[in-house]
Amino acid sequence: QVQLVESGGGLVQAGGSLRLSCAASGSIFSANTMGWYRQAPGQQRELVARIAIRGYGTDYADSVKGRFTISRDNAKMVYLQMNSLKPEDTAVYYCAVEGPFMTSWGQGTQVTVSS
Repeated sequence: QVQLVESGGGLVQAGGSLRLSCAASGSIFSANTMGWYRQAPGQQRELVARIAIRGYGTDYADSVKGRFTISRDNAKMVYLQMNSLKPEDTAVYYCAVEGPFMTSWGQGTQVTVSS
């Protein structure tokens, strides 16, 4: 059982920064990655960034490369540093732990970028 709690969302002007945090508890022994997804109204949930639990390899969506950075602290905390925010980054951001058979999700945190 995995529990994930996100924090750090809010309202920011375009060009600003936010840092999202996700606190993980429970067993993630069989999990492969931790990541951040986002979902804007009327759109699909999309991968923003992920990081390996064994090792520190990362993947980013093309739209956030060079602006966002994912990191983790021994699989207990995962962070998303978001810089140079754009209005199109506005979405609910979800923390996720991904294994071979299921994905565990946090409750989401709203990020709103105004222009």
